[in-house]
Amino acid sequence: MKLKYFISFFALVALLAGCSDDDAMTLFDEIQVSSSYVSIDVAGGSNTITVKAKEAWAFDAEEIPDWLTVSPMNGGAGETKVTFTAPAALDGRTTVLHVTCADKKQTINVIQGLAVVSEATCAQVIEGPESKNYRVTGTVKNIVNTTYGNWYLADETGEVYIYGTLDAKGNTKNFLSLGLEVGDIVTVEGPKTVYNGTVELVDVTVINIQKSLVKVEGYDPEDATIPVEGGNVAVNLTCKTNNGISVEIPDEAKNWLGIVSVSGGAEPVVTFHANANAGGDRSATVVFKTTDDKGKEYTAQATIYQKGAIVAATVAEFLEAEVGDTQYRITGVITSVANASYGNVYVRDWSGETYVYGIGAKGDFEAAGLKVGDIVTLVGKRGEYKGTPQMTGAVLEDFKPVTPVTIDEFLDKEDNPNVYYMLTGEIVEIANPTYGNLYLEDETNQVYVYGCYPGWGATGDNRKNLLETLGITVGDHLSVIGVKSTYNGTPQMSNGIYFSHLKVQ
Repeated sequence: MKLKYFISFFALVALLAGCSDDDAMTLFDEIQVSSSYVSIDVAGGSNTITVKAKEAWAFDAEEIPDWLTVSPMNGGAGETKVTFTAPAALDGRTTVLHVTCADKKQTINVIQGLAVVSEATCAQVIEGPESKNYRVTGTVKNIVNTTYGNWYLADETGEVYIYGTLDAKGNTKNFLSLGLEVGDIVTVEGPKTVYNGTVELVDVTVINIQKSLVKVEGYDPEDATIPVEGGNVAVNLTCKTNNGISVEIPDEAKNWLGIVSVSGGAEPVVTFHANANAGGDRSATVVFKTTDDKGKEYTAQATIYQKGAIVAATVAEFLEAEVGDTQYRITGVITSVANASYGNVYVRDWSGETYVYGIGAKGDFEAAGLKVGDIVTLVGKRGEYKGTPQMTGAVLEDFKPVTPVTIDEFLDKEDNPNVYYMLTGEIVEIANPTYGNLYLEDETNQVYVYGCYPGWGATGDNRKNLLETLGITVGDHLSVIGVKSTYNGTPQMSNGIYFSHLKVQ
């Protein structure tokens, strides 16, 4: 790779900030930092700032790259010294961190050494280290946000997400002033980061724009989506050469997507067809190509979608599925909440547990009143973050609230197979170890639990032997979810679902 060295405005500020311990750069009453910029020598070392807060504060652990250590990561009211440490680096690297206190978020820029720009392909950006600066040339594939300038850049080696684009004066939130369109050939440079498994170049500077001679003008239907029962999508183009266009369908989509017709002229129309779809949602990005009189190639891209059936799956089946656009329906119990604002939770059924990266939009989880223990049915895609499976784009399809109660309160409830409760108590007797029939007791009363199964959805043999598998015995404390019923005049909890237990020696 060719390398180009430069000192950015932020690097200069960072170097200056490192010389002053009392350089306050924030106006928040809740939290202040002595410097918003931290510089570390390229040979390795540490730098320390002071965090002053009125209550508990913490860094976002997911933002901290592997090469940087922050200590401490959190603290309480008062003044705390925070040290940033990094080992030696081959060249400069940067990262942006956030520390939060009472819903106020302070930004800290960490810079090690001088920024380095490496001329690279998309594949080299994807494989290269984080926080390094890259210059890459490719085609604008898809624009997803025209305020901040979030879009996809692709070349023959791969694709990189651009998260934020600076205008000609280096300002943010002015993307439209650049006049970028899908199909343009663009050279950009900026630092790499990885967020939720996606490789990004952040707040890039546009070095060069070469307008494409072929452009996608629109679709019929407008959302470029073929229904599940099959149909057509027409792509309307403009072509500024007399050499016509060619169309490429990716190999993996040729078994379901075909071309019905191609019209010529300066405003060609390409019509695609797909038959009925028995699987999940699917999509294909097709490429339109033309050349100028000197043989230089220009491209434009369009993504064709087709709706699919929703695949009902256990959590284990979902975890084994491939990352893609297929929609899966899973049902399970919320075992923990990582972020209530965004609905980041863990969901478990009898077969396993998965992380769900967001249920609906911000605030939807809280608005629905969801909590740990509730039984939810979600529809979403199989995603992945740093090799760990997760559900993305999850939509709440249904949920059954689960109410924690004492055993005495539970015994006073009416029988109802659709109302769920959570009981916690000590196992005083096991009547059937195979199916988990047991007596549970708390400080208020005792109740018979008719079945303690491994999790939601267990049937047949999958209901058996939970107690033996987990080593649960008399005297252990158990939390179990179930419904109120009565057998031969005696109230009981039926079809219990294991939630958690505490081993008592």
